[in-house]
This record gives sequence, structure tokens and C-alpha cells, in this order.
Amino acid sequence: MALQLRQSLNLAQQLIMTPQLQQAIKLLQLSRLELLDTIHTELETNPVLEEHASEEGPGSKLDSGEEGPLSPPEGPGREDGRDSMDWEAYISEYNKGWAESPYEPKDTPSFESITPSKTNLYSHLMWQLNLSDLSDAFKDIGVHIIGDLDEDGYLTAPVEEIAQATGHSVEEVTEVLRVIQKFDPVGVAAKSIQECLLIQANFLNLGGTTVEKILLDHMDKLENKRYDLIAKALAVPLTEIIAAMEVITSFEPKPGRKYSDEETIYVSPDIYVFKVGDNYEIVQNEDGLPKLRINSYYRDILSSKDAMQNGTKQYIQDKLKSAAWLIKSIHQRQRTIYKVTSSIVRFQRDFLDKGVSALKPLVLRDVAEDIQMHESTVSRVTTNKYVHTPQGIFELKFFFNSSIQCVDGDSVSSESVKEHLRNLIKSENPAKPYSDQEIAEMLKKHNIDVARRTVAKYRETLGILPSRKRKKPY
Repeated sequence: MALQLRQSLNLAQQLIMTPQLQQAIKLLQLSRLELLDTIHTELETNPVLEEHASEEGPGSKLDSGEEGPLSPPEGPGREDGRDSMDWEAYISEYNKGWAESPYEPKDTPSFESITPSKTNLYSHLMWQLNLSDLSDAFKDIGVHIIGDLDEDGYLTAPVEEIAQATGHSVEEVTEVLRVIQKFDPVGVAAKSIQECLLIQANFLNLGGTTVEKILLDHMDKLENKRYDLIAKALAVPLTEIIAAMEVITSFEPKPGRKYSDEETIYVSPDIYVFKVGDNYEIVQNEDGLPKLRINSYYRDILSSKDAMQNGTKQYIQDKLKSAAWLIKSIHQRQRTIYKVTSSIVRFQRDFLDKGVSALKPLVLRDVAEDIQMHESTVSRVTTNKYVHTPQGIFELKFFFNSSIQCVDGDSVSSESVKEHLRNLIKSENPAKPYSDQEIAEMLKKHNIDVARRTVAKYRETLGILPSRKRKKPY
């Protein structure tokens, strides 16, 4: 059989991920802070794009459009290889600011006036070291010791290593270490939690008491709250052990925590849900988002009939495409978040009215079918996005949870079960806390059918100790 070369024409459909489509997908899953970084980067690199100095205030209600979040823009956004387009109409369409807002801008204080200055552990200890009456050689040892403390105030380097680094003996390093351990906060520079608590006990002149004996010889029983075994081992009444425990629990196990220089990061919600009458209103949070538009200077250049150098017009057109697609993608991102939140509000109306205990089971497919989008799109939208509701601030992923079978055949969300479990433990008798089996039986009375191991798993997820460690004999 002879080999032959043939040409054939075949018609087929193929999904192509254009750079613009990839950018739209990326913007869709960015958090609020990441979106701001992306916008600022584009403003720095794209001369055609500029921030509109609008006098509008934050927070404008965004209409839910019918356009999908990842559909490419008509005309200039498509990669069809054609340069014929109406640039004046193109510029006019994408040279608009963001949604109008009825709010007036408010004067806010400067950033410096609202940012507190906080002393960290290192500077606090160095200040005390410089005020001490130690010699210069010992102060040099103290600098090395303070430099080897972690954020909780514990010494991370062995004494022998510090002695080798400073050129002093181990005895001299130990002497300086004992001085630093008496600095404020007391217990700093300890090598273990046991040593830290003993330093605080000795600072209160509790040496030789029951407190010191418990810390020296019964740390394992102390951790498991086996107070009866401690009382038996020390041959003292249980009341004396309980009194000693009240003193020990007043100690600080992490002395450096008070001087931590970590800043609290507050969540800025992407969308607000307010109750107005019997209905819920959804409002986009556009506070701080730049209002983007096309630079008028480059608009005039493209609108003019003057001749340009080779490549200049093409460069401006490419940057214009990038800027227009960014603006359109941001608007699509906001509209998609609005549509997904609207669907969640419809499904979780009971949660908004009554709280976490009324949360219903929900999966991505339910919302995707409701708004006629793909599950992957809903998943991207709900990632790292937060919503402010009458019940508090929650991540959009919070509303999607598995279902637990009820006794009567219905289903309840796993988060609702956790809330019931939390409430049961809050109402228990501290002297006789509920076991996991008892909690499972009590949940059945609330029409929730769960096994003991499921209760244990949910309890560990909530960070709740087992009944043996929750027990308080006093």
C-alpha cells in the first residue's frame, strides 16, 4: 500500500484559554487585598490606565448583571487578529468610572494618628539591661541572651553555645541569665515551661510550698488535672491542692506574649448584607478600590488623525486592550460576587434570622444551579471572600457544609451540630462535665443522630478539651 499525502478540512470546537480569560479567572479568585495589589501594579505599569479622582464615597449597590464572569468582551477583547474597530466607541465605553454612590466622603484622621506604637520584648529587655548595674562584659552576655529569645520569651540557645559565642565561662553566662529571668516580665529567658513557672513561684516567695512541689514533681498530673493523685502523693488535703492550683493558673506560661509586636489583621468584608424591613439588602464594599478609567491624553492621541511613529499606535492599542479588559474583569468579578451572595442569602435565610444553629446544608452545586454558573466559578468566588451579616462576619465558604442525618430523616448542617455541641458544653456542670457519649445521646434528643466518634471529632475541631480535662473539682 503506497503512502499518500492528503489535505482535509475538519471543523471542531476547542476551548482556548486566552491571556485575557486567564486574567479574568485570576481576578475572580483574588482576595480583596490581592485585588488591590494587582490594581496598583497595573496602574504603575500601564500608562493608559489611571485612577479616577472621584468624590464618591464607599459602598455602592451593584446591580446583578446577566453577563457571565468569564465571558470575553465583545470586539476589542477578542484575539481574532483583526485591527478594524471603532476606537472612539471603544474608549467611550470603557472610560466610565465605577458605580455611582449616594454617600458623601468623610474626613478621616491620618494613618500616623491612629497607629499605636508598641514596645516589643527585645527593646523592653534591652532597656532594663542598660539600666542594670551589670558590668560591660556581663551586659555583652545579656545582649546575646536577649537576642536568643523567641517571641514567647523562651531561651532557644544552650548556655554552652552562648558562652562560646561571648568568650565567657558557663558560670558567668548562668549568672547573667538568672538576672535577666528576674526582669519584667518575670519568667522570661526560661528554657522550659516548668522553669518559667518555677521562676514566677520563687519571685512570689513560694519556695518550699505546695505550689513549688507540684511544679517540680507532678507536672504530668497537673497537665491532666489529676488533683486527687497529686493530693495523695503529697499527703495533703485536696483543698490545699486546689488552692495551689489557683495560684499556678494565675502565672503566665508565655511571658513574652504581652510584648508581642504582631499587628492584628482585621477582616475587611467584600460585601455587606443588611436587613431592611423583612428583606435583606446586599451592598458591595468598594471602599478603597480605585476607580479606574482610560487616560484622556492617550484617548486624544488615538482620536487624532496625526501620523505616529512605527509601533507607537500599536503599543497604545495593546495597553488600551489590557486596561479595558482589567476594568471589565473587575466589574464582572463584583457582579459575580453579588450573584453568589444573593443565592446564599436565599438558601440561608434562616441563618440570617436565627443564627448558626439554623444553618442549612449547602453545596456548591446548589448555588451553581441557582445562578446558572459552573461550580468552579462559584468555588473561586467564595475563596478568601468575606461577608458582613447581622450574625457577624463570615467567609463565604462558611455557608457550604456537609449534612448530618436527623432522627426523623431530615438533615442538618455540620456547623449547626457544632453550635449545638458548643452550647451543651457551655451549660454543663464544671464539676461533672458531659462525656462524648452523653453529648451524643443529648443531641439525639435534639433530633440529631451522630455517633460518639463524630462528637469527639467536632469537639477537637472546636478546640474543646475532653471531659476529663474540663473537670473542675472546686
